[in-house]
Amino acid sequence: MKKNDWQAGLQAFLDSNPDLPQGEELHIESDKKSSSKQPRLDIILEKKGRGGKVATIVSGFTIGDNEVSDLASKMKTSLGTGGSARGGEILIQGDKRSAVLKFLINNEFQARII
Repeated sequence: MKKNDWQAGLQAFLDSNPDLPQGEELHIESDKKSSSKQPRLDIILEKKGRGGKVATIVSGFTIGDNEVSDLASKMKTSLGTGGSARGGEILIQGDKRSAVLKFLINNEFQARII
């Protein structure tokens, strides 16, 4: 198999489908989508310094503290748990990593569990 076989196959596919948008159109659309979204948020399980209890921390926000606080309030209500928002981070009581991930994805944030 030649090294550039995939390139030739891709070019043949693009040539046979003239209705596909060209390169610049794709870049313009992706730039519009990425500018309205947050960078990826990190969801961390923290165990130390809490008297043996665990907490789920969400960090990496670039929005204002008031918006983080509003999001934390919605998240706590949705998950049925306690928590707080301080210093651009959200703290949720307990190990709620998967539920927090689902909530953030449903609210159009990109997130990952660390």
